[in-house]
Amino acid sequence: MLPPFGWEAAISRWQFAPVVTAAVVTAAGLYLWGARRVARRHPARPWPRWRTATFLGGLAVVVLATQSGIGGYDDVLFWDHMVQHLMLIMIAPPLLIAGQPVTLLLHASRNPLHTWAKRVLRSRVAGFLTWPVFGFVAYSAAIAGAHLTNLANLVETNQTLHDAEHATFLLVGYLFFLPILGHEPIRWRLSYPVRFVILVLVMPVDTFTGLVLSYGNAGTPGVPPGPRPSWAPGPVQDLHWGGAIMWVGGDAIMFGLMMIVFLMWSRDERPAASGRGWLEAARRTSMAGLVATHPAASPPGTAEQAAGDPVAAGDWSGPGGIDDDEHLAAYNAFLARLNESGPGRQH
Repeated sequence: MLPPFGWEAAISRWQFAPVVTAAVVTAAGLYLWGARRVARRHPARPWPRWRTATFLGGLAVVVLATQSGIGGYDDVLFWDHMVQHLMLIMIAPPLLIAGQPVTLLLHASRNPLHTWAKRVLRSRVAGFLTWPVFGFVAYSAAIAGAHLTNLANLVETNQTLHDAEHATFLLVGYLFFLPILGHEPIRWRLSYPVRFVILVLVMPVDTFTGLVLSYGNAGTPGVPPGPRPSWAPGPVQDLHWGGAIMWVGGDAIMFGLMMIVFLMWSRDERPAASGRGWLEAARRTSMAGLVATHPAASPPGTAEQAAGDPVAAGDWSGPGGIDDDEHLAAYNAFLARLNESGPGRQH
């Protein structure tokens, strides 16, 4: 009964899902109320508009995935079903996380709601749910279980289970990406290299699932049962297209998220977070040792001042330290000395 699927059908054929609509409208209303409340309480530091835009964008992705033509054809086309899953677990959650709804709640609320929210964030349950290991396992189980087990067939024949799958994908994606992409006041603070490694380790889950589906047959779970429209691809071809979307599309989105982590890393000015802390300490120690152990490289008066000058005595971490003009000149003199005494120099 459905017309051929395409961009026009995806945009024009909408279906009403009361639960999704109510949840999205409620979330958007509460978020906008919080942003307005923060603007009234702190006129000089209003809630960033771009965070509001990303959060509302995440809600819009949820609506598109479930109520537009993408949601209308997910029981007919397996590859469209796969597009929907990627939208719910890999696109909507990062947008919602960028909106920082938990931080907004803390800024906009007063007691007793404020105290209750902080108590929940510090609870063991919240700590476990936001634990990166739990997120990794939940993400892997959701991807593999929903596409490579008999659960894929049950979802196609049970609408309640199908709706629960959508909610699970959104929740699992949020919990997995929260400690990696978010700045919420949760227990876990991951360094950027660790965030990168987690994304690299989870990528094979999407790749393996996509490859299995790409080379599957008519008995592989997930192929929509019953008669198919004449315009639809065959069951096996549909399965292979869905596997290709999971493989190529999932890896492409994950690579894009890696680039976002790299951008966050490059823009983080904190030495410990950016990885410059230990590098800077090693640089200072090395250069201080080189200059301090070669008197010929030190400027006049350095030896006499060493007792009362922490920099001359080897403490190069404070003001006037390793990067001031005097000690850079000393280091240049040291390099010149090495050049004069280098091997093979003609006299």
